[in-house]
Amino acid sequence: MIEKKKIYYATPALLAVIIFASNFLSTDLFKAGYQNFSVWFVLSLFSFACGWLINKTLGYNHGGKIVFAVIVASVFISVVMVSLFSEYFGLSDLLVENMILYILRNITLGAISFLGMALSEVIILQKESGKGKTKEEDAKKVLLLAQREAQIMIEEAKLKADKMIFQAQQSVDDLIERKNQIERRLKEFINTEKELIKKYESEED
Repeated sequence: MIEKKKIYYATPALLAVIIFASNFLSTDLFKAGYQNFSVWFVLSLFSFACGWLINKTLGYNHGGKIVFAVIVASVFISVVMVSLFSEYFGLSDLLVENMILYILRNITLGAISFLGMALSEVIILQKESGKGKTKEEDAKKVLLLAQREAQIMIEEAKLKADKMIFQAQQSVDDLIERKNQIERRLKEFINTEKELIKKYESEED
């Protein structure tokens, strides 16, 4: 884990080299022709890619501090180098103005790397928010399924209860019907006995 972190710091070092290398390009981009501008474009792409990788490996907060430190250090080294070797850079006149141009170029490449970090972070946040929405949608689906299952269970319980009540009512009705039949038969039997008794008494007389 520690070795990986050390490797991650190679990307800010590469960014520092890119920013420092920009000092050796001419400040007159368009006057120097398309070749010089294409080199600047390539350096900008590399700075953007470095910012993207820094955000992926070191994180937005920690990586941003490191990129800021790289920019400050590169600007400081550029100012010292341009001041000491002004003749090499052809800055015999208007030293301050040209130094400001060098500083702005360093800051521009650093800002492009910050742009790469910001874009990478936005994509990461969008993916995380998308996962969060997916989890919420899954939770809602699970809740709806649970509600449907509970509703089905309630309806089944009602049907079973109604069936049991109906069966119980049928049993009660059957019992009442049997009771009525037994009472009728008893009455018929008693009436028959009475008639037999009366007939028997009349025959004796």
